[in-house]
Amino acid sequence: MTPGLLVAAPASGSGKTTLTLALLRCLRNQGRAVASVKTGPDYIDPAFHQAASGRPCFNLDPWAMRPETLAAAVARAGEAAELVLGEGVMGLFDGAPVTDARGLAGGSTAQLAALTGWPVVLVIDCKGMGASVAALAAGFAGFHAAVPLAGVILNNVASPRHEALLRTACEAAGQIVFGAFARDAALARPSRHLGLVQAGEDGDLEDFLEAAAAAVAEQVDVAALCRAARPARIPGAEAADSASLVPPLAPLGQRIAVAQDLAFAFAYPLLLDAWRRAGAEVSCFSPLADEAPDPAADAVYLPGGYPELHAARLAGNGRFLAGLRAAAGRDAAVYGECGGYMVLGQGLEDAEGRRHAMAGLLPLESSFREPARHLGYRRVCLLANGPLGAGGAAFRAHEFHYARVLGEEGPPEKALFEAQAAEGGGDARVGQRQGSVFGSFLHLIDGEATS
Repeated sequence: MTPGLLVAAPASGSGKTTLTLALLRCLRNQGRAVASVKTGPDYIDPAFHQAASGRPCFNLDPWAMRPETLAAAVARAGEAAELVLGEGVMGLFDGAPVTDARGLAGGSTAQLAALTGWPVVLVIDCKGMGASVAALAAGFAGFHAAVPLAGVILNNVASPRHEALLRTACEAAGQIVFGAFARDAALARPSRHLGLVQAGEDGDLEDFLEAAAAAVAEQVDVAALCRAARPARIPGAEAADSASLVPPLAPLGQRIAVAQDLAFAFAYPLLLDAWRRAGAEVSCFSPLADEAPDPAADAVYLPGGYPELHAARLAGNGRFLAGLRAAAGRDAAVYGECGGYMVLGQGLEDAEGRRHAMAGLLPLESSFREPARHLGYRRVCLLANGPLGAGGAAFRAHEFHYARVLGEEGPPEKALFEAQAAEGGGDARVGQRQGSVFGSFLHLIDGEATS
């Protein structure tokens, strides 16, 4: 198996994304074949990873993925690569309010590290910190025996004197310091309500990646960090290969048209890759460019994204909307997740309170005028037979959006899923189905394990 490492942090905002991107581009510039993965349900960071490494980034979710999906995804990520560099999520031990047999939070970077055996490199934001950094590093290193800590990268370091103080304290406590990254406001990236502004919208991305790569090459012992990598020891990964990657979700059809642009960017690369490997023909179209789905497609997939930022443009794109209606008219499966679900509705109200007519294929009015955050893992059960599977089929999913539904989401008898929180409870009927059109605010990740 290809050796791997996980870049994690004590908390969100510590700089792990910047350091991961810098390392990916640095290794790529050195001529190394480096692949990347992202822990958990994230669509934005993987696009930056791909820009940095030149390879698709696959998500690995230890709570939402079946063991066989996770094992095959680990093998797939490492194909034709010398190193797999993974980025963690939130703080190292943060995750869903459910724990595994080891006592680790579901979906956490720590859970993935324990399952794969990949060592963790801890990025510590050292602003306002001195010798106390050693206690923090030692605490994380000794917190759980199943989570191996290879060493630390000291981030947000103010001066050479500050670096010397931090290094001395960590090394005296027995912690390996791979490097110290100097404070540099120029390496910050712009953000919005769901995370970083998307890679495709960042006109300065290449300059940032090259500057970050140069900085990390100078300030981090990249060779020593790579030597700390270890092959995955996840059960089943040794025997797994591309052919063993069963699609996390069954292909929606034989010829699937996938919306893909800045308004519909939230599709997992692993899912599309698995559909293609299962024999489905996947074509992409851009609703923002007023493109219609392939008229020969027997399925249309509208993933999530930021349609609320482009609502007026989408409402005026007649070829796109007519193409959706035509697909529904010929009984092609038309599936929308989150942003895609809203576009299948009657109308979408933007943050200024302006209503924009959408495809009108589902009885849904959504609004961003008074945003309310909906966030968390979900367990879901399909309420009726359809392209996603037979009624009763169970899935694991994630929800993250700020939209509100105006009025009722839809008649309960036409709901798509029965859903509950990861920890149980909060049962609710969500989503809608009408003819061959269906969707919900949930992002499906994988089928539920049957044993």
